[in-house]
Amino acid sequence: MKIEQLNPGPCWTYLLTAEDNTCVLIDPVIIHVDEYLKVLKDRNLKLTHVIDTHTHADHISAGPSLIEATGCDYVMHDKAPAKCVTQRVKDGDNITIAGKEAKILETPGHTRDSISILFDDMILTGDFLFLDDAGAGRDDLPGGDANSHWDSLQKLKYVSGDVMVYPAHEYRDRTPSDLGNQRKSNPHLKDMTKDEFTTYINDLKLGPADWMKDVLKANYSCSKDPNAAYIPTDVPACEIKGTLSKDAESIEVASVDKVHLMMLESPLLIDVREKEELNDVLGHIDGAINIPVGQLSQRIHEVEEYKDKQIITICRSGARAKTAAQILLSAGFSNVKMLEGGMIGYRK
Repeated sequence: MKIEQLNPGPCWTYLLTAEDNTCVLIDPVIIHVDEYLKVLKDRNLKLTHVIDTHTHADHISAGPSLIEATGCDYVMHDKAPAKCVTQRVKDGDNITIAGKEAKILETPGHTRDSISILFDDMILTGDFLFLDDAGAGRDDLPGGDANSHWDSLQKLKYVSGDVMVYPAHEYRDRTPSDLGNQRKSNPHLKDMTKDEFTTYINDLKLGPADWMKDVLKANYSCSKDPNAAYIPTDVPACEIKGTLSKDAESIEVASVDKVHLMMLESPLLIDVREKEELNDVLGHIDGAINIPVGQLSQRIHEVEEYKDKQIITICRSGARAKTAAQILLSAGFSNVKMLEGGMIGYRK
């Protein structure tokens, strides 16, 4: 069986081809459907299955369109809400893909309906596991759950380190490597308790962008319209650190004492937590404006007048504030710092 990644952008679609020219497409994207059909025609391939590893929030699936064009089967997890799925799978199912036997692993976390496809020499992980420091798909989208993601990751402990990892996204030119290397380089695979893992994930929470909810609805309804939902280009939406630039700059940290001194200069304080967090036990700093980090890229015009002035980003412990500071620096803001230790450090 041959594996080939077809897409030019960060959403990866895999073509798996058998010796008899039957083939399968994994996680196809609707804007490339004509290109897929051309590949099938030019190579005289018969598409037997389309498999979506989960319900996508950052692009509209080409699955429904490919069913209509080729008569192939459409495979998703048993919990997938799309009604046009023709073959539903669950944990432990064996499935023949392009002439080769694979096992379905139920790997929720990023979504409730996430699956990974395990062969003897490779695993297609969807958004359950990305490459290296990208970690995995974010768990704060509808149906996402960090506790479930930790449970799913435990299944990889029994998978050989020689197995190659092929994710559904890559935003920063990383290349697939085997699971043994991922265990060394991927923060999701570090030895953490469930509590440690969920704290790590929750501190990186970005908050789903409003446009992603419309994409989910389009995929729930099996839309064949590439314009069914607005999708911004070149946004690494599903990665937990997706808002960081490729060449991340060093973010300057402001201690609590330094922030008190800086207050004399009337800096702009941006609290990037979710609105409901502002009134929890940690509270908030008077005068700070609230723009959740997941909305900052779309609302950056609201702080445009501060482009050359002092800005301090604030969150619970520092992780989201660092992401927010990077977003601002990448957008040309020249004087940005993050509050050291976040509101936890501030209260201490």
